[in-house]
This record gives sequence, C-alpha cells and structure tokens, in this order.
Amino acid sequence: MKGGKDVNQFNQQQENRTVNPSVPPQLNHGAHEVLDVHELLSAAQNAMNQYRVLEQQCTCQELRDIIHRQYRFMAQEYNTLLECLTTGKDPSMPTAQYKMQQGNNVEYGLKPGQPKKPIQSPAEFNNEHISAQMMTLMKTSAADKARAACEVTNPVVRRVIADSVPNCCEMAYEIFLYQNKKGYYQVPQFPANVMQTMIASYAPATPSGNTAPPNPQGPVQ
Repeated sequence: MKGGKDVNQFNQQQENRTVNPSVPPQLNHGAHEVLDVHELLSAAQNAMNQYRVLEQQCTCQELRDIIHRQYRFMAQEYNTLLECLTTGKDPSMPTAQYKMQQGNNVEYGLKPGQPKKPIQSPAEFNNEHISAQMMTLMKTSAADKARAACEVTNPVVRRVIADSVPNCCEMAYEIFLYQNKKGYYQVPQFPANVMQTMIASYAPATPSGNTAPPNPQGPVQ
C-alpha cells in the first residue's frame, strides 16, 4: 500500500535523523517543539496586537507607560525567539531581564464596593478592564512558556523560552501592583492566628533523604 510505504519512509527518515549528528542547526528541532514555538509566536503576536488596541483606549498615563515598556520588551523577545527558531543558533540579541518600575508595596484588606459584572457597551471599558486584560495575557504567556520549555529539544530555543518565563511573571506582577494601588485588585488576608497556624503547618525535610545508613551486606535472607 502506498500509505504503508510512506509511513515506512517517514520512520526511516526519523531513524536516520536520530543517529545522524550532522543535522543542520536550523533543522535541529523536534516536531512537537516546532508546534509549541509556533503557538508561542502566535500568542506573542496576539498579545502585542491587543496591547496596541488597549493603548488607544487607555486614559491613565501611568498605565500607558506600562503598556509602552512591556510592548517594547515583548517585541524584542519575539524577535529573539523567532531568530532562534530560524537559525537554531544563539541569537544576536540575547533575552534581557525585564525591569518593572513599580514599588513592591501591597495594600492588604477588602473594601466594600459594587459587585463586578460584564460590561454592556464598549463605552464602559475602562482602565480597570484594560489592566485586567493585560494581566490575563501575561499569566497565560508565563504558563505556556513554562510548559513548552520542558519539552523543547533545541538547547538554544529551550533556554530562550525558559529565560522568558520570569519576565512574563515580572510584567504580570507590575500590572498587579498597578491594579492593587488603584483598588482594582484587592488582597484579603487571614486573621493573624489563622495565618500563623497555616505558616507553621510544615517542618523542614531531611536533606539526605535517608535517615538510615545503607546495609553493605544487602538484604537479610
């Protein structure tokens, strides 16, 4: 059967590729890896496209500054990942470290307010909704990249994706701090006694992982 012949030919190619160390760098990718990276690049494009739209609707200068900084950083990371996928080699511009400009102060506690619900018209879309959309994009990106980095075969691409995960976390945290400061994202706390009980619920592990010395004579018969 022709189908069987095609399958055998494909399997033979895979076997040859496995034992052949002279694969060109630009082809040094597994099939699953290529699909994952395609998804990451598409998601990055989608995030940048949405940032462009959100920027036009934003009325807060502080949030607009965050949008500009994060967009520029996402664009550079996108170019770096695309270059690695195309060449299979170290990129000309390595992955940088995102530096947020928010402080680390978090306001705790809940304040009463109106229950939130979906908007009924585009006119209701405000800075709170914009920052929430940005947060969702960054959290999704962090999760997708962490998952993909565990299964990438090309060492350069794997490192670029893995290095990008902390940057997504940092950008998400910057957005969270903005939301918290504006009262969009409130942070409840347990009562002090409950908090202390929860914190004290675990004890350190034994570093060796084995408290009993090994038996050099083997198991007793």
